[in-house]
Amino acid sequence: MNFDRVNVHTMRTRRVKIGVRSTEEGLQEFGATLKALQAGKKVRKQAGVYFVSVEAMRRVLTESRLALLHLIRTRRPRSIASLAKLAKRDFKNVYGDLQILGELGLVQLDQGQNLRDQVVPTVKYERIQFEIAV
Repeated sequence: MNFDRVNVHTMRTRRVKIGVRSTEEGLQEFGATLKALQAGKKVRKQAGVYFVSVEAMRRVLTESRLALLHLIRTRRPRSIASLAKLAKRDFKNVYGDLQILGELGLVQLDQGQNLRDQVVPTVKYERIQFEIAV
C-alpha cells in the first residue's frame, strides 16, 4: 500500500456541525441570508444539521446510528451488508438507519462497482461538532 505523507499542521479536518436551533432562529437566519443575496452580497455557505430541540436531536442521533457513522469512517465497509455484520445488527435496521442518516446528509450512499456491493456507505468528514445555544 502506498501512503502519502501529509503535514498534520496543514491538513484540515473536515467537520460537520450538528446543533439545536429554534424554528424562529432558523427563519431569522434564512431571512438575513435572503436579504444579503437580494442586495448582491456574497453569502458564506454554512453546512450543518440543526434540530428544534435536544430531544429531537437525541431521537435521531441515537447511539446505534452514531456507532454506524464511526464504523463507516474507520472500517470503510464495501456494502450495507458488510456494515451490518460489523455492527452485529440486522440488515433491515441498518438500512433504515442509513436512510435517515443519508437524508440528513451525514452519510453518502454510492453505487458499488459489483452487483454484490450494490450500495457503499461513506462518511465524508472526520468530526461531528455539536452546537447548542444556552
